[in-house]
Amino acid sequence: MDAPDGPGVNAGARGLPRIRPRGRVATGAALAEVGETIAGLKLRRDLMVEHLHAIQDRHGCLREGHLVALAQLHRVAPVEVFEVAGFYAHFDILPDDAPPPPATVIRVCDGLPCAMAGADALRDGIAAAMPDARVVRAPCMGACHRAPACAVGHGLVEEATVARVLGGAVSRPAPPTLAEYLARGGYAALRAPPAPEATPPAPEATPPAPEATLAALEAAGLRGLGGAGFPAARKWRLVLSQPGPRHLVVNADEGEPGTFKDRHCLEADPHRVLEGMLLAAVAIGAEACWFYLRDEYAALRAVLAREIAALDAAGLLPVPVHLRRGAGAYICGEETALLESLEGRRGYPRHKPPFPGQRGLFGRPTLIHNVETLWWLPEILGTPGGAARFAAQGRRGRSGLRFFSVSGRVRDPGVKLAPAGVTARELVEEFSGGMAAGHAFAAYLPGGASGGILPAALADLPLDVGTLDAQGCFVGSGAVVVLSDRDDLPEAVRNLLRFFRDESCGQCTPCRVGTAKAARMLDAPRWDRALLEELAQAMADGSICGLGQAAMNPVRSLLRFFPEEVP
Repeated sequence: MDAPDGPGVNAGARGLPRIRPRGRVATGAALAEVGETIAGLKLRRDLMVEHLHAIQDRHGCLREGHLVALAQLHRVAPVEVFEVAGFYAHFDILPDDAPPPPATVIRVCDGLPCAMAGADALRDGIAAAMPDARVVRAPCMGACHRAPACAVGHGLVEEATVARVLGGAVSRPAPPTLAEYLARGGYAALRAPPAPEATPPAPEATPPAPEATLAALEAAGLRGLGGAGFPAARKWRLVLSQPGPRHLVVNADEGEPGTFKDRHCLEADPHRVLEGMLLAAVAIGAEACWFYLRDEYAALRAVLAREIAALDAAGLLPVPVHLRRGAGAYICGEETALLESLEGRRGYPRHKPPFPGQRGLFGRPTLIHNVETLWWLPEILGTPGGAARFAAQGRRGRSGLRFFSVSGRVRDPGVKLAPAGVTARELVEEFSGGMAAGHAFAAYLPGGASGGILPAALADLPLDVGTLDAQGCFVGSGAVVVLSDRDDLPEAVRNLLRFFRDESCGQCTPCRVGTAKAARMLDAPRWDRALLEELAQAMADGSICGLGQAAMNPVRSLLRFFPEEVP
């Protein structure tokens, strides 16, 4: 049969114009609904995750028809929108004809500190008391010191019980405002008027020149405090060696189980972090700052949005500041995965080199720092002698201060400001009130889920960058989880491996397959030690990023330091 005259449905295959797009086409109603929902946001690819949040916040889920409409508005294939929406745990994709999701979603943290505090029983109790709610497991929420924790919608409930969950989230004290921070002398360099040409500028009144800034960073010995511990001055020099335009990115996506220090910094004094961000931005000549905050910190997002707007209204923003919202992906704490997410894509880590300082956000040189690193900049750069004072604070030959997130079996868990080089035993006895009643110190995680596990017999080792290399462990972000003689160490390791299995982005085979295989092997009645070691080495050698490379550290630690505990 001859084909009809004129371009038909399949004319594109013959090189003729296609009369409609390939695949599903958005309905007029869906286009109108999505257009109205994202009307306050620009239609740019880097805002894709923000658009998805806006749709889910309004409709309670992501309907497939809305995703197709969003793709059409962005002029991209629907698969590009679906793959982004499907990557992040906080987005719920439903068919158009599916019943609406439950009005109440409760996420119960099953991170190690919360599991130790009875998260499983809490989850079962909530499900029984609230049969119409959707109750799900969720990874660390940054409330390990007040475990167990859960989120009712976006409201965090700490030291949670069924009764407290039924009562709703409890408000926390409001962080200091811009007016309060200015009254303490904050932003002195940014709010000082330009000095006349004939008068040399006062050192405290103007941002220091890049070389003076770099010298101060080097004198302070400041390192990145998000996990890798890379010297800050070297990172800044790399960015400054590249032609502009440049960007500055704040990594506030702390998701390592046991870590909550960045949350503490932002709750205690958000403007100290913002001032550090702006000092760094001015020093490297950044054209914009990008603040990537984990979605679990909804209350802080409102605070930051308000205070950034206040800074703008006061004329204290030398560069634009863009606040961006994560969507429940631990991997986006990895710096290049975070960049991918900021650009509106799945959080897949990039191969390095090139490093972000060479080619980062939108292909431009990018300085990335976590919250705590920026917290220290106003003290180091903005006060006379600040660098020397900071460097003099360490113990056992180490330099500086840092925050440790201490949780688990101690009397007084929380964020502890301590000198670099402090020991785990000192953190327990000197800073945390000793062990909880009825518990004897048995083991500790020096650096969260990926930092390994050490016995109490090694609790006198200094905690700082590189000090635990010989033990196959690391301090990382400073998340110290204390375990006692009443804890089941193999079960703790199973918990950690389940976390890595669930949070693997799936991009590389060694991590995607390795974490799933390891989790299955750990559920066996007897562990195959040789095969676990072989798997750990393959993952360390072949994984793209630190998640897969370090995921087996808890297993290796247990095999090495606690052989009598291994099934």
